[in-house]
Amino acid sequence: MAVKTLTMLAVGDLILGSPEPEFFFALAEPVLRSADVVVGQLEVPFTTRGINMYTELPAPACDPANMSALTFAGFNVITVAGNHIWDWGIPAIEDTVTGLGGRGIAVVGAGMNIDEARGPAIVERGGTRFGFLNYNCVGPKETWATPDKPGCAYVHILASYELDHPNPGSPPTVYTFAEPASLEAMVDDIQKLRPLCDVLTVAFHKGITHVPVKLAQYERQVSHAAVDAGADLVLGHHAKIIKGIEQYKGKVIFHGLGNFVAVTRTIDEAPSLALQEWLKRRKELFGFEPDPEYPTYPFHPEAKQTIIAKCTIDGGLISRVSYLPCLMNKQGQPEILRHGERGRQVFDYVDKITGAAGLNARYGWEGDEVVIKVE
Repeated sequence: MAVKTLTMLAVGDLILGSPEPEFFFALAEPVLRSADVVVGQLEVPFTTRGINMYTELPAPACDPANMSALTFAGFNVITVAGNHIWDWGIPAIEDTVTGLGGRGIAVVGAGMNIDEARGPAIVERGGTRFGFLNYNCVGPKETWATPDKPGCAYVHILASYELDHPNPGSPPTVYTFAEPASLEAMVDDIQKLRPLCDVLTVAFHKGITHVPVKLAQYERQVSHAAVDAGADLVLGHHAKIIKGIEQYKGKVIFHGLGNFVAVTRTIDEAPSLALQEWLKRRKELFGFEPDPEYPTYPFHPEAKQTIIAKCTIDGGLISRVSYLPCLMNKQGQPEILRHGERGRQVFDYVDKITGAAGLNARYGWEGDEVVIKVE
């Protein structure tokens, strides 16, 4: 019988491509290691022997030695379904899954075939079983696992572009929704996992990158479907910027946890021609320039604000959901904030983007944490 009070922390995207990666976790490590379960999203795989399989923006693979930073920071579970998991082919998936598993870190969201990719991770702490599933909703299709191809679990998102006024060439209305068969497969996975664990978390690689506030239509669809199927908590990542928070049927949905440790030196050193073209296109698409005072953190200026999701578990059930406000410093380290001026800056930002996205979460301070008020 699960009776012990436990804590689970979850962070967003992790890119561990820099030397001495423990440095970037140094300020957050004491808090992370105090939790019973710590979850993060690996954005770029680990390998030194991969084959270049780029299908979009180049993302150099990370040195497998840098996995040491995840152990240092206390991570127990890493989600890996994402748009860069196939960038370095089969060796990268093998090296990432095997390497993390060898360090005692549960991996979910990718595997050597679709059955492995859709399989859950289950960890037990103090008599409570934590179950995790993870899906890539943003593509590209090359990342998807099949019965005989390694890759990630996915929900296939369809898009329809409709011009609703007589001005050909002008911006259309965009409708996005989950393809039924892949959504049903996700629901089936959740229903199968539900009796095997106490706390069930579903993580999605989803959303529109570098865009504050806005959610694509499918994001709420897949999140609600996960809760309807039995999920206790939904985590979103990929957008490189935090998004609003929603409560649905008494469960909390973090639509985007933003970046956590996401340091990249590929821009401030010598960007390739492909990367230069992407940076030019990114500015045209999303309308921002990175802050030059953050040379290893070339993201939207608002992405300096991030959060750590926190769940308190009593008797095998989530009894409280909160977040810890954080700000990125100029060295690329997330700093966990107290209930002071800088903490209120993040609080106000999360409150603003939640309301602007039409989401219903409400917040209040309890000590140095921001509690999501579930009604």
